[in-house]
Amino acid sequence: MKDLSELATVVDPERDNVAVAKDFIPADTIVLWQGQAIIVRADIFPGHRLALHPVPAGKWVCQYGQPFARSRGLVPGDPVNDDTVESVVPQVDADSLVLQIQQLPAWEGALPTFHGFHRLDGQVGARNWVLIVPTSMCSSHEAAQIALRAELRGVYTRERYPNVDGVTAIPHTGGCGGPYPQAGACERGTHENTLRILAQHIGHPNVGAVLLIELGCEKANLAAFDDYFGADLAARYGKPVLRLSIQQDGGSQAVIARGLELMPELLAEADKVSRQPALLSALALGLECGGSDAFSGLSANPALGQASDLLVRTGGRSVISEVSEFYGAEHLFAQRAVNREVAADVFALLEWYRAYAAARGGHTMTENPSPGNKTGGLLNITIKSLGALAKSGSAPVVGVLDYGDWVWDHADSGVYMLNTPGYDPPSVTGLVGAGCQMVCFTTGRGSVFGNAIAPVIKIASNDALTTRMPGDMDVNAGAVISGAKTLPEMGQAIFDEILAVASGKLTKAEINGHREFNLWEIEGLLL
Repeated sequence: MKDLSELATVVDPERDNVAVAKDFIPADTIVLWQGQAIIVRADIFPGHRLALHPVPAGKWVCQYGQPFARSRGLVPGDPVNDDTVESVVPQVDADSLVLQIQQLPAWEGALPTFHGFHRLDGQVGARNWVLIVPTSMCSSHEAAQIALRAELRGVYTRERYPNVDGVTAIPHTGGCGGPYPQAGACERGTHENTLRILAQHIGHPNVGAVLLIELGCEKANLAAFDDYFGADLAARYGKPVLRLSIQQDGGSQAVIARGLELMPELLAEADKVSRQPALLSALALGLECGGSDAFSGLSANPALGQASDLLVRTGGRSVISEVSEFYGAEHLFAQRAVNREVAADVFALLEWYRAYAAARGGHTMTENPSPGNKTGGLLNITIKSLGALAKSGSAPVVGVLDYGDWVWDHADSGVYMLNTPGYDPPSVTGLVGAGCQMVCFTTGRGSVFGNAIAPVIKIASNDALTTRMPGDMDVNAGAVISGAKTLPEMGQAIFDEILAVASGKLTKAEINGHREFNLWEIEGLLL
């Protein structure tokens, strides 16, 4: 007979009626829980659950102290799976929500700093890129070729431009088709959002100089940028912004050649800025998870939440995305809102996303989680959401942002919710497009992608993943599961990693050359 704590974790011993297996537990194993001997009635794989108490049919099954499914009739030792429970999403009425704002303690002692790139508009970057921006898919090939050849042919070298991180491009599939926004419309469309995200990458604090390339006849062309943002983008964003047109400047090969000729000028301008100390109030951190498992909600996500709270205590801000992964737990996030208006915005965004999913072929948010999530123990969307929201810590929720909004338009430190899909590439692009200089990305199954201009810190939820993919994981939060570190200790370790990366330490995704960019092309976004 073994004590349950050796084999499984109970998150909330007072309110939970299930345990999560840390390792494989064979059927007929006898475990001791609160003085009671429990016979495990089926094989329980890591990340999956067994019942600790009798749960009559129709009663809630709970983890994190919260309901996530209804029992079909559980007895102690039963596996908790689709055969033994019904995945019903608990609903909380927005009008009955009681706000429970938790003010974080003030930072004691001197505020920590990072070394970043100070921009003319007052923002501070964690990186300093020369960025090639295609206005549409029609100029994406040329943009990618200029960036690739600039680095491979030695136009850019770190020795020659020590303050520049490199030349990167953001090829994409937007900007050509799609309806124009209608005058007086209350919602933005794909065309405007493409322009906004591209412009926000031009103005991003991680970018020191820009080359903007159009085909010439697409909807998101240089003239459209002028109409939306003014003709002098360099003055608007306080950095060099040069332009090329494939149709006007000689075609594809001529534009690639001309782009390479312009690189030394842009690199020299970007190189004039060097890293200098900055307060963390200048830092916005994107919070993301992908390839999650049941351990994500027990180790990596709550540890990241601890780090997020530390950042907010220093005056920084965190932005959490993937609206579909709030479903079933949105009330816990909304009750942390600074006022009822922000709480109502949280619920309104969930309602919008339900309608969006339904409009795309009758889908629902219960179709999330993915097969890999389920293999890793995430039985349904509610248990996934309860674990995913732990990334946001306990700090006050100060605002809700739409895709294409800019977090620095808001003055308050705290946690923001950003409208993105539950699909990692466009979600991270949305976070960076909102002004986040870096992203912390938790994963249990394993994820490798990064971002074109922002460092992405990968946080593993379990030891096995770190052992299996050491070249991709930056932090091993599996130490929480094994008992080597407490959650506060792991949160501090992640916070220290954030400071190091913000000051120039390369993440594994950067070392591996990941520079992803993926637009969310969607009609009818909320304002």
